[in-house]
Amino acid sequence: MNNEKTDFLKNKLVLYLSDIPSDTHPQWGKMTLQQMIEHLIDTFRIASGRAEFQHILTPSEKLPRMQDFLMSDKPFRENTLNPMLPQDPVPVVFPGIEEAFQELQKEIDHFFAVFEANENLSTRNPIFGDLNFEMNLQLLYKHSLHHLKQFGVIYTPMQAPGSA
Repeated sequence: MNNEKTDFLKNKLVLYLSDIPSDTHPQWGKMTLQQMIEHLIDTFRIASGRAEFQHILTPSEKLPRMQDFLMSDKPFRENTLNPMLPQDPVPVVFPGIEEAFQELQKEIDHFFAVFEANENLSTRNPIFGDLNFEMNLQLLYKHSLHHLKQFGVIYTPMQAPGSA
């Protein structure tokens, strides 16, 4: 298990996000900060299996290449299109950003609890296919860094929240 990525997701991600002023405009894309946080909530729900998918959108012959990218250190490109999302961001669900932060932490905790209870579990991601814990951890970490960067935060492992 990658302790740095686990520690980041469990203990630092929400702190970094909460340091971003809520009126910050993204450097790319159309999502507001709260929409992005709610988008991350959905990704943790997919990773934990709480949101289930029957079908994988990526053609089977392309899955190995997608999973190789996933496990690499290559970041997502700016404006990477997600075929699961509409062109315009969906409206927020939570009444405020604080409630979205609380729900995100709840889903992060749930993700780790699910895999602690069943370390051999595999969950289906509609883009990257069936993923074990390490693959989900890598995806969540890479995806979170992508969205932090979208809002002007560059995370380095030794940096403490609030020092950006």
